[in-house]
Amino acid sequence: MHDMNSHGHTHDTAHGHTHTQTKAVINRLSRAIGHLESVKRMVENGQDCSDVLIQLAAVRSAITNTGKIILKDHLDHCIVDAIEHDDPEALSQFKKAIDQFIK
Repeated sequence: MHDMNSHGHTHDTAHGHTHTQTKAVINRLSRAIGHLESVKRMVENGQDCSDVLIQLAAVRSAITNTGKIILKDHLDHCIVDAIEHDDPEALSQFKKAIDQFIK
């Protein structure tokens, strides 16, 4: 982890810049995992299908929202960086990722 000012980017790896939302994303993923585990228990315990579907939809929505945070964070950092450094490869990878995510 490097300390950087708002414009200083270190480039020792392909992704030498910081994502500001990493902790938030990890926390949300942990919550979604816990939520999914509880849905699994609902199914194991033979709970009502409607309730299971409602909870499953809630998990899916949590995952989608987490994806949106990742997309925005990536846009704010990696893509700005890619444009500054004229990196078309990063842009085309990002476009592919968006296509996969928005299916």
